[in-house]
Amino acid sequence: MKDNIADDDSGRQTRAHVVPFAIFMGFLLLLQVITSAIQWDHPAAPWWKQDPTHWVYPLQTVACLVALGCYWRRFEFNWSVKWSLLAIVFGAIGIGFWLLPTHLHGLLGIEGKPEGVLKWLGVMPREDGFDPAIFKNPAGYWTTLILRFVRAVVVVALVEEIFWRGFVMRLALDWEGDYWQQPFGRGSWLSYAVVTGLFIFAHAPVDWVGAFVYGSLTYLLCIWSRNLGACVVMHAMANLLMGLYILATGKNGLW
Repeated sequence: MKDNIADDDSGRQTRAHVVPFAIFMGFLLLLQVITSAIQWDHPAAPWWKQDPTHWVYPLQTVACLVALGCYWRRFEFNWSVKWSLLAIVFGAIGIGFWLLPTHLHGLLGIEGKPEGVLKWLGVMPREDGFDPAIFKNPAGYWTTLILRFVRAVVVVALVEEIFWRGFVMRLALDWEGDYWQQPFGRGSWLSYAVVTGLFIFAHAPVDWVGAFVYGSLTYLLCIWSRNLGACVVMHAMANLLMGLYILATGKNGLW
């Protein structure tokens, strides 16, 4: 009977860490289907056809927040001022490396989209993407912009860190046994390769170099602090700084 109870609790813990991420990814797949079906990139098109991300992303944000709320008591963030302050520094450094290639594109005066090594390093203009200026009235602009920041800074930071560091990292350590017995932040070269590798491939090729550096720094913070809250703060700070950089430079493709 005790084994059955333990198995049931393990299953609930797994669902808590996986379901929000699954919902998040499900909406990205849905976005691809909707975009191919209805998108009309033309000034005469209504906003919901010009770029479906402006209404799919808010739905995704709400759905993920609801899922996180339902499972909230299952997460052990162990918030810490000390580790959160260090996480802010790590987040700034990590996103700095992520943004460096596209920043160099403008700094070096490169025209167009280069091929070869520069392309794989991410030295691209990154100007085409989510643009709240699609709304001409201030209410529409600020609403979609605020929701975009909530998605990036709150939802993405929580969903991804809970999944990658809270679940996958443990699973890689003991996928044949009770991986929930593995303490958070226990490191190994195998879990580093699995978690960082999957994190890289979850992003577009143009971001692979940045994702490698950022993912490695997050893994270092994770095993150093053994604090899920610190990983969330790092991710939130990185995405906040990226959003501010996008607003300052117009590189909407980074969204």
